[in-house]
Amino acid sequence: MKPLEIAESAVCGALYAVTGYIIYLFLPIVTPGIGIVRFWPNVVVPAVFAVLFGPLVGGLGAAIGIFISDMLIHGDPLLSLSAGVTANFLGFYLLGYISRKNIDWEKLIAVSGAGCLIISFGSLTTVSYIDNLPQEFVNALNLFTAIMTASFIIAIAIGYFLPNWRNYELGSIIGLAVGSTIIGLVVWAYSQIFFLPAAVGGGFKLPFYTAMIWLIWTFATEIPFLILLGPPLLKACQHAFPSLAPQKTESK
Repeated sequence: MKPLEIAESAVCGALYAVTGYIIYLFLPIVTPGIGIVRFWPNVVVPAVFAVLFGPLVGGLGAAIGIFISDMLIHGDPLLSLSAGVTANFLGFYLLGYISRKNIDWEKLIAVSGAGCLIISFGSLTTVSYIDNLPQEFVNALNLFTAIMTASFIIAIAIGYFLPNWRNYELGSIIGLAVGSTIIGLVVWAYSQIFFLPAAVGGGFKLPFYTAMIWLIWTFATEIPFLILLGPPLLKACQHAFPSLAPQKTESK
């Protein structure tokens, strides 16, 4: 990395950590019923950095920021490094990478639409044909299906009326889906070996369905801020500093 990119990553990490900690002080909301994963609307901070300064800056800044905020809030470095840092780095790296590519819009829509249909069908099948599912899991799965579908529709609408934001919107969905999956699975796996931090709900040897609830909670509560707040914030930054507008490269 260049020295300037290191500095940009540090600024991103500091902003991400500070805004996250302040939000948690005033809104200490965690996943309903099982805790651990926090309400985190400030995901838009590393998203903006990933688009303006590149995927590596956004991913590294997000990783730094989540680690600092985790240490301030629950203080478990191993959990943060295994779940939060990994998920944030990969998620925002993907967001920045996709945002800067000239990806075929029609093909991306087709693939994303197929994925959305598969998820919706899978959720419906799970709820309809598997007995004795915990009610909180059913509620979370229904919420996830609704949020995923709504996010896809909003992303397509924004991409249609504002073509410059097509890749950002779908990059947000893909990046957050990957990050949310990592968080859900890794936090569950961690709970099979270690006690989860009591400061954010605790727990030990939690059932596998909690992984899906964490995944769903993370995606459902963060995607609205990414797809709705990202474009106006980026537009304002690029209007104030035209040199920050990224140049898209061809996808291979």
